[in-house]
Amino acid sequence: MGAVCATLLYQLFKEKSEGDLAKIKSVVVSEDILSGIALNLKIDGMLLLGKGEEKSGGRTKKAILADAMEALIGALYIDSGYKTAFDFVSRCIKPEIEKVTGTNYYKDYKSVLQEYCQQQFRCYPEYKMVKRTGPEHDRTFWMEVRIDDTVYGTGIGRNKKSAEQEAARAAYEQINAPDNQTGGYYEKD
Repeated sequence: MGAVCATLLYQLFKEKSEGDLAKIKSVVVSEDILSGIALNLKIDGMLLLGKGEEKSGGRTKKAILADAMEALIGALYIDSGYKTAFDFVSRCIKPEIEKVTGTNYYKDYKSVLQEYCQQQFRCYPEYKMVKRTGPEHDRTFWMEVRIDDTVYGTGIGRNKKSAEQEAARAAYEQINAPDNQTGGYYEKD
């Protein structure tokens, strides 16, 4: 998947820097995008899951769907060769590349916030888990992002990664709010 995406990006955007292409590629081959493609292909209905995974909603878990998509591509490559796999992956991800390179694309707010912090504050944001609730198969995570010991955003998600992403989005949007008079942060109580 990654090799096909890199090839397509290089062909489509020769003028872009390697760093810009890497950012686009990281979004296009992300768990979110791959799981969406898997759902569009109705792979969720073809999965063989154990009783526990079935009960806990395994057919809709992004990680499982993304892994199944990668397994399908691997099987296609082994069975029919590189060209067939390349053509299949190209058909699946070209629309995603168009979305990502359009004006309203998903942003990796953790990366955006990190770049902003390095430019503005000469430091990295730090993520801390504030709380975790629920049984192991159905957890909810509360994360906060700090810059120089100041909380800039909080986020809630079904896993640490999505909660961190939400905290980073909240922080970045707050920092860049047009009516922001205080620098976009608040002190933790």
